[in-house]
Amino acid sequence: MSQSPLDNDLQQIAEARHGDPFAVLGRHPEGDGVCVRVMLPGADTVTIADGNHVMGRLHGTDIFEWRGPSAAVPERYRLIWRDNEHREHIAHDPYCFPPQLPDFDMHLFGEGRHWHAYRLLGARVHETDGVAGILFSVWAPNAARVSVVGDFNGWDGRPQPMRVHGNGIWELFIPDLSPGVLYKLEIRSRDGAILLKSDPYGRRFEVRPSTASIVEPPSSFQWRDAPWLQARGEHDWLHSPMAIYEVHPGSWQRGPEGEMLNYRDLAERLVEHVRDLGFTHIELMPITEHPFDLSWGYQTTGYYAPTSRFGSPDDFRWLVDHCHANGIGVILDWVPAHFPKDAHGLARFDGTALFEHADPRLGEHLDWSTLIFNFGRNEVKNFLISSALYWLEEYHIDGLRVDAVASMLYLDYSRTDWVPNRYGGRENLEAIDFLRELNEIVHDQVPGALMMAEESTSWSQVSRPTYVGGLGFDLKWNMGWMNDTLEYFKEDPIHRQYHQDELTFSMIYAFTENFLLPFSHDEVTHGKRSLLYRMPGDEWQRFANLRLLYSYMYTHPGKKLLFMGNEFGQGEEWNSTAVLDWYIVQYPFHQGIQQLVRTLNGLHRTEAPLHAVDFEPQGFEWIDCHDAHNSVLVYQRRAPATSAGVGDDQHLVVALNFTPVPREGYRIGTPAAGPYREIFNSDAPELGGSGMGNGSEPITTETVNWMSHPQSLVLTLPPLAGIVLKPEPTPKPLQADPNKAVRAGH
Repeated sequence: MSQSPLDNDLQQIAEARHGDPFAVLGRHPEGDGVCVRVMLPGADTVTIADGNHVMGRLHGTDIFEWRGPSAAVPERYRLIWRDNEHREHIAHDPYCFPPQLPDFDMHLFGEGRHWHAYRLLGARVHETDGVAGILFSVWAPNAARVSVVGDFNGWDGRPQPMRVHGNGIWELFIPDLSPGVLYKLEIRSRDGAILLKSDPYGRRFEVRPSTASIVEPPSSFQWRDAPWLQARGEHDWLHSPMAIYEVHPGSWQRGPEGEMLNYRDLAERLVEHVRDLGFTHIELMPITEHPFDLSWGYQTTGYYAPTSRFGSPDDFRWLVDHCHANGIGVILDWVPAHFPKDAHGLARFDGTALFEHADPRLGEHLDWSTLIFNFGRNEVKNFLISSALYWLEEYHIDGLRVDAVASMLYLDYSRTDWVPNRYGGRENLEAIDFLRELNEIVHDQVPGALMMAEESTSWSQVSRPTYVGGLGFDLKWNMGWMNDTLEYFKEDPIHRQYHQDELTFSMIYAFTENFLLPFSHDEVTHGKRSLLYRMPGDEWQRFANLRLLYSYMYTHPGKKLLFMGNEFGQGEEWNSTAVLDWYIVQYPFHQGIQQLVRTLNGLHRTEAPLHAVDFEPQGFEWIDCHDAHNSVLVYQRRAPATSAGVGDDQHLVVALNFTPVPREGYRIGTPAAGPYREIFNSDAPELGGSGMGNGSEPITTETVNWMSHPQSLVLTLPPLAGIVLKPEPTPKPLQADPNKAVRAGH
């Protein structure tokens, strides 16, 4: 006997196969009355509370029905049901509520212009018709059915299937549900597979290895940083000091039993350390939720959730707020280039390649075993841009360091089998458009927020505005400088004379971008050893080389970044599963490195020539770069009077000796005549050095033409060390008082 269409609908509801549950469940006109139908697996009895109408079970199913006059049941009614364990429940029926998502918001999302899509999708506390609950919504256009499952319904996909809109967004308002519940999305693909997914827009997750999303209530956190945000929007960062301390929160420090620190404990310890050493910012390696500790956070599954390893979202807000209260900016590593294949994550989210490309030649990174976002899809761009704004706006983050930009720009990145763009080239045109749009929107929406690119190729204009053809970033990591510098320093000093160009080459391109000089986590792992143990020589020479390396970094044009442990000469290679070797700070050489970083940060902050003109040629000039035989470099850093905050022309002279041979009686040219004073010496005893140098008394120039300068100085260059010289202020001549002159004439 054939089934009627209604019978078929009921069968699909019972089997959790129906794509439009609101057409069957809930309150529907029927003849002169109404039919109320609910699906409640595990219920013994069900009653409509408003009118005390007992519902009847359809034989062999968990579907219950009641028919009667329409006036007997209000539009928003409650159900009372007793489960098979004799527990009684009461709640409004989700299927008596109309659609809750605004059409305009869904339209913007489909066009890729809903920059705050996290206010549309995900799980949000919601109220309609005076009834409070949770509104769930998700984009899954190719799903046959989507249900909300959680600890409130036994993780059963049958009782709470969602309604779908024409744009592929599914929604369900579950009344009387409170924040804090665990949930996932059960998706039935069109080929019948059942997928259990975490919420892409989830704002909180269980602590790994569990992967359920958690309904997060609206934050009641009381921010104290309004003055900081106001000042940030007006801050001239281009001409200001910036020294960043990069941190992996899980291995920086831990509690007494080896447990992860809470964000609040971490903040207090970090701020004390960072302020003491004089850094201006911290940069957190990704704290976006991720399932695998050893990915260091770079395989993200929760693009809207601070990882629960270290506490709650409000705990993380406290960290940012505490940093701001102490004058420290916070930068977050953010990973829009790729995502992991974990079954609960974004991979084949609705049974199809939704967030990624279907073609593995476009959609997969073989090196990392990850998937690549489809940057040409509006909804995917929306997901990522909204995520960026979420961190900047909801958590007051001061900037994003965008990871692996090079892998986004090139279609043939680390692959031999690839698909050219529509012009036959290797450039990923969709990714380029995405990055430009991302940077334009961030700069428009969040005044003062910085966007930093980890980009390791020669792609031009990464940190130039989009209106001149650039990508629109504020800063680019100078990976070329970092690699050349470390290659040079690993050479035995006796051979360095043959590698001088590895140090001088950076000045050929130093002002083509706004560069940041990074000694990051990538340089102290994967068998590369710590920076200290990449240095040649005996123990004294290794520490001297490290002091010289940092002296060169801090006097070279560009903003600065040091990874944790580098500030005290960590000996062991970084291990993300263990804390840093803090105990070694008790030893003098390591204390010297820490004092060196403290001194360099102070110098960087107080001496305008070391920060005011980092990105323009007038901020730097070679005095001599040709003395390869002695492995010496001499240059000046300048702050012209036209640069921000500088009243008069200022300059410093830097001299670096890259060999362990002291250079006594070494003559250098100077930009000006008069006395110079040595204001920094990396060989100072308090830094762990031998104490050679030029003392604290001024040294006066001689009228001897040297290094193309009419004035010059004779110095002592300490072994494996850098010194910084500052001209002594010249007393200004007294100005005659014209009034006195007139009186004297009378």
